[in-house]
Amino acid sequence: MQRSSGILLHPTALPGPYGIGSLGIDAVRFVHFLAEAGQQVWQILPLGPTGYGHSPYNALSAFAGNPLLIDVEQLVRVGDLSAGDLHGCRFAEGRVDDQALARRSLILVQAGRRFLQNASSPRQHEFRTFCQEHAAWLEDYALFMAIRDHFNQASWSSWPEELRCRQPEALAKWRDQLAAEMDLQRYQQFIFFQQWLELKEYANSSGIRILGDIPIFVAYDSADVWSRQELFQLDEAGRPLAVAGVPPDYFSETGQRWGNPLYDWPTLEEQDFAWWLDRFRHNLLCTDLVRIDHFRGFEACWSIPAGAETAVKGHWETVPGARFFTRLQQEFPDLPVIAEDLGDITPEVEKLRRDFGFPGMKILQFAFDSGPDNPYLPKNYEPDFVVYTGTHDNNTTLGWWQSLTRAERRPVMAALGKTRPDIPWDLIEMAEMSLADLCILPCQDILSLGAEARFNTPGTVDGNWTWRLATGDLTSTLAQRLRHLCEQTDRVA
Repeated sequence: MQRSSGILLHPTALPGPYGIGSLGIDAVRFVHFLAEAGQQVWQILPLGPTGYGHSPYNALSAFAGNPLLIDVEQLVRVGDLSAGDLHGCRFAEGRVDDQALARRSLILVQAGRRFLQNASSPRQHEFRTFCQEHAAWLEDYALFMAIRDHFNQASWSSWPEELRCRQPEALAKWRDQLAAEMDLQRYQQFIFFQQWLELKEYANSSGIRILGDIPIFVAYDSADVWSRQELFQLDEAGRPLAVAGVPPDYFSETGQRWGNPLYDWPTLEEQDFAWWLDRFRHNLLCTDLVRIDHFRGFEACWSIPAGAETAVKGHWETVPGARFFTRLQQEFPDLPVIAEDLGDITPEVEKLRRDFGFPGMKILQFAFDSGPDNPYLPKNYEPDFVVYTGTHDNNTTLGWWQSLTRAERRPVMAALGKTRPDIPWDLIEMAEMSLADLCILPCQDILSLGAEARFNTPGTVDGNWTWRLATGDLTSTLAQRLRHLCEQTDRVA
């Protein structure tokens, strides 16, 4: 990595009048802001379609894009919608709005039907080409989503046995029965990737690289698990035998039980890790760099019996991470990976990261509670790291500061050399000044927002993933302040 700086903002948090961020004009304006501010990286979270709770880490597919991010105004320009179709779709700006999302879903169905009925459209050839090029994941995804809609969003584990077990005759029957619905799913993916790749190309032409995110695990209720059950630790009925999480620690006496099914790594290896190679290939089409979430799970993962209510009875299960990354680098020699190496990191995990040359992560909010040897203090960094004031799972830096006791604030003030620090900007400056090659700042921090703007609180369900920018938040004055700091710290190309 070259010495540079970037902003963390998921596209759902972009402003706009349609209840959720989109890949339209507000995304273009954000790219303009990044370039004006001297930034070279836009970090996003996973782009997959989300279910209940809006979590991008609990997506319905590891390959598909979230149709709710589609810019509906572009659909008017290409003729799939009329301007009148958008009446009733505009909502007051604010957090992600479920009523608005329901309306957008109906509008996307309307657009898809109009497109599919227009057989003479020259775009039909592009659509068919897209479907052919992505058939390896798209066909199972389209069928999965069509069946899921038919059963009112019920998990595939509750579908009729012949569908759960993917009996060929049943799949053929349901493909015929739901052919129109599958076409609508294909259309939404065609539009999503067309808009996303156009946005990425524009960002790249403006000197901005996209940093994406690959969660190590996938959701049980996903097209991936349903369509490739042999790759996961499931019983004959398709139920998980073991699920992922983390063991009990300082933060939780019972650990964390995430519930994602664990991989059957011997089967993956027998298949030359083909599913994982396809996943990386797809992500590298959509982004320029990739952050691997929960990197330590490629050395060993915490395996919890599926019937256990907590993570206490789990055990460490080794993973052939070195063999996998060797195969991955054979396929992608210049693999642009960042390892999320936070949490309980053992020497074996650290060796795996260093052996493959993957930069790790440093979080400033973790730097001040254990003395001068704290690995998150900037004086202890090496260049091959990415420094953050906080991540999407942390409180905003201002919210974090306001939550500290007087005693907890003292080491922060000592490290900054100030009795009245300007939080979050003093920590932003500390991050930019550090040796870490790449500095990433959550957008909420450059706006000096408090806990009300927190994006996610791990271990909770309600209220997460819904914060959004307001139009006009990102001013030219703010861009110039950030650019000046990046120029002073040699982070502007």
